Amino acid sequence: MLNIQGINQYYNQSHILWDLDLELKEGSCSCLLGRNGVGKTTLLKCITGLLPVRDGQINLRGQDITRMSTENRARSGIGYVPQGREIFPLLTVEENLKISLGARPDKAKQIPPQIYELFPVLKEMKHRRGGDLSGGQQQQLAIGRALVLDPKLLILDEPTEGIQPNIVRDIGEVIRKLNSELGLTVLLVEQKLPFARRAAEHFFIMERGRVVANGEMDMLDDELIQRYLTV
Repeated sequence: MLNIQGINQYYNQSHILWDLDLELKEGSCSCLLGRNGVGKTTLLKCITGLLPVRDGQINLRGQDITRMSTENRARSGIGYVPQGREIFPLLTVEENLKISLGARPDKAKQIPPQIYELFPVLKEMKHRRGGDLSGGQQQQLAIGRALVLDPKLLILDEPTEGIQPNIVRDIGEVIRKLNSELGLTVLLVEQKLPFARRAAEHFFIMERGRVVANGEMDMLDDELIQRYLTV
C-alpha cells in the first residue's frame, strides 16, 4: 500500500530524516511512536507532500508519488488529519466538510452520509461555525473532513491531543471501525500508549530520524518502551 525507501529530509542545514524505510500493508492499522523531536510529524508531512524529500522514494499502491503535489496525493487516496486539527473556524461544520469534495476523484457534490453516521455530533452542529466547537468536536470534524475525500490511506497526527476522555474513546472506536469494517489503511502518530495499543495492530518506533523498531503491537515490550519512549 505505502512503501517508503531511503528518504532523507532536511530543515535548513539540519538533517531530519535519515535513509528512512517504512512499509504499510493494505488494510493495516499502524502507530508511529517516538519521543518528541525524532521526526514523526516531518515524516507524515513528507508522505502528504507538505514537505519535500531530498532523495529516496515514496510509493502509494505502486505509484511513485515522491514529486507529486499535495492536492494530487489527496486525489490519489491520502487523507490527512494534522496535529492541531487546522479546521476553518469561521466556516460552518458543513462548509468545512465540503472543502474536501473538490479533491474527490468522482467529483461528488454532496457530503457522504457515512460521515454523519460516524460522527452524529457533526450532523447536529452542521450549521455551527467550526470555531464554536469544543476541541474534541473539532477533532471529529478534522477526521470527517479527511474522510470526505474517500481516502485509501488515513493519516492522523496525535488525534487524542488535548481531548476529553469520552471523545478519545469515540475516536478510537471510529478508527477501529474504519480499519476493520471498511478496510481503510490507517497510520497514526500517538503519544498515549494505552490508546495506541487499543487502536493499532502494528507499531513503528522512530529515533533520530530513522525507524529503529517495528512489529505487531503485542511485541511492544517494556524494554523497547524504556529504551525509545520513556522521557
